[in-house]
Amino acid sequence: MVNTSQHPIIHERRLGAIMIELKLLSSEKIEVILRTQSELDLPFGAIAVHLGLLTDEQLQQALFSQFGYPYLAKGTGDFSPHLIAAYEPGSSQVETLRTIRGELLLRWFTPNQRTLTVVSPDNGDGRSYISANLGVVFSQLGENTLLIDANLRAPRLHELFNLDNRVGLSSVLAGMMQGDAIQHVPQLKNLSVLVAGQPPPNPVELLAGSVCTELLQRLSTEYKIILIDTPAGLAFSETVMLTARAGGALTIARKHHTRLNDFRQLTETIRGVGAEVVGNVLNEI
Repeated sequence: MVNTSQHPIIHERRLGAIMIELKLLSSEKIEVILRTQSELDLPFGAIAVHLGLLTDEQLQQALFSQFGYPYLAKGTGDFSPHLIAAYEPGSSQVETLRTIRGELLLRWFTPNQRTLTVVSPDNGDGRSYISANLGVVFSQLGENTLLIDANLRAPRLHELFNLDNRVGLSSVLAGMMQGDAIQHVPQLKNLSVLVAGQPPPNPVELLAGSVCTELLQRLSTEYKIILIDTPAGLAFSETVMLTARAGGALTIARKHHTRLNDFRQLTETIRGVGAEVVGNVLNEI
């Protein structure tokens, strides 16, 4: 028979082992915490913070790691601080992103439908910010996720993830490389990024060609979730072309920035090519 009274101790020692692995605590400090815990009868993490051996952020890092949730402490990974889903998974903004993720899983992503564009009328609306953070939360769910930067004019995803942008989507579409340009993000399990690559002189033609269609079809057999970051929807025609191929779009409007008439015009254009507006997101950042 299993002695259930031992389970809390086992639990705390597992958490302690994680803290050693993450180099947050030494084994000696963990023993101090365990001795103090027996006296005060408080949770292991609360004792560690009470004794000043851990910060609240470090404790959160260990707890997320304990439950297999990819999480990065601030200052690690060399990523942009705008990747809040990686650095601040307990924040209200990330909880909203998880709600959006749930809605998309219910309303859009199926075994036969794996691709979605992220669109907005103008620059500065937050498409890349939403795309990148949604990619992170999908990967944290354990879904094999790919982010594609199809903004060949002003790419942004490589900056957010600190990735090499010399070779990417433009190189693949132009037939300038033989291998795979997709880069896995090792710190974030299940997440990969196809950066834009060097800006070409003919982005519309590259994205309109059959090579792009074939590439998206192939990738949809390899990834469960594919999110495509796009150029400003009203300024460049390739956004609507890509959305027609994907079949649907998540539209972004930024508070105090996006004009309502522009937003309506973009959604009408998307529906006019037979694609679905799967959801609307108001970016308040």
